Amino acid sequence: MVYILVDSSSDIDIRTKENYKFVPITVCFGDKSYQDGVDLNKDTFYKLLTENDDFPKTAHPSPETYLSIFEKVKAQQAEIVCLLLSSGLSGNYQSALIAKQMVDYDKIHIVDTRSLTYGIVLLSHYADKLRAQGKSGKEIADACDILKEKIRLVAGLDTLEYLQKGGRISRASAAVGTMANIKPVLTITPEGTVQIIAKSMGRVRAMQAILKFISENPIDPEHNSYSVYTLGEENAAEMERKFDSCGITNYQRGQVGSTIGAHAGPGVYGLIYIAK
Repeated sequence: MVYILVDSSSDIDIRTKENYKFVPITVCFGDKSYQDGVDLNKDTFYKLLTENDDFPKTAHPSPETYLSIFEKVKAQQAEIVCLLLSSGLSGNYQSALIAKQMVDYDKIHIVDTRSLTYGIVLLSHYADKLRAQGKSGKEIADACDILKEKIRLVAGLDTLEYLQKGGRISRASAAVGTMANIKPVLTITPEGTVQIIAKSMGRVRAMQAILKFISENPIDPEHNSYSVYTLGEENAAEMERKFDSCGITNYQRGQVGSTIGAHAGPGVYGLIYIAK
């Protein structure tokens, strides 16, 4: 038996997944805390985000959270492959490493995906495929370590408000950028951190920057892709029309949760995919 573990930053719905384990990230609005994906769904999160003066804070799972899962896996003499949020963005990966040392079991395989949201979903689909082929946990983890280098994320933001609220940019920069109609375009670096790669004047130019990024990092058609949105699908639909006109058709639309959504805000559009 090989289990696949993901944390809630993956935005994956594991209710339809067999042999999956799930670890929620804690999201706090003021003094009220929620378990992402357990008692906090995406609709509720965005309602709280847009109607609440408190900016959300997140807390990564403790080593004890992973330990309880690992001990059960050890008792079954099973294997587990953990596909976790980038260590460049959170302490999830470190918590899992500590728990593995505590349980002292060598069939626990922990992968720093250096990715987030549907990048982790793509890796989990690949891991599931390899598991169905009878691969061992170590073989699956090693293959995911290779494939993760090809994950690409490129997305445009429709507002600077939440970058400012989260302390990523100053209030003055947000005000000037909003007046100039600046739309940042983000990617994920090879080290697993988020980086702004363009500051486009207007949504049309931001979408052009996204298409340019994809043309410079061509999609591997053997894998699925995800057209992403946060709150509101109008911009994603517009982006998809541009994808279609460029021959990019092998994608599903997926809603991003709290991991990106807190800092990105409503109106996000972009693509997460595997590059050739």
